Amino acid sequence: MAIRIVRLGTPRAADEGLRIGTVRRPPRGVPKAEFATRDFYDVWYPVLSPTADLVTLALHAADEKEWHAFVRKFKAEMAAPDASRTLDLLAALSHQTNMSMGCYCEHEERCHRSVLRELLVARGAEVV
Repeated sequence: MAIRIVRLGTPRAADEGLRIGTVRRPPRGVPKAEFATRDFYDVWYPVLSPTADLVTLALHAADEKEWHAFVRKFKAEMAAPDASRTLDLLAALSHQTNMSMGCYCEHEERCHRSVLRELLVARGAEVV
């Protein structure tokens, strides 16, 4: 059992489990009834996405210093009670069931999902 970190909209892996969208906004131009069948997500959970201001900061990070500023601020957001408890819950569930979570970004290394991966591993989650 484990959590798989994915790019939303990509084909699902075998035994991926429930797919959680950790994004601020639903996919554009996709009817809500088709989110799951088009491999975006089964459940939208924006609590684990950066705020709109932080999304802008991440998208405009031109160098490592600016990217690390985003990471620091996003980790601070994820330390808030609701987000922190959600990460604890997902880490615990990762030992019982398969699930996946992700974002639309093409490259994980410059996406908030890389930070979510780090935070989940630090909480003892099984992460693929």
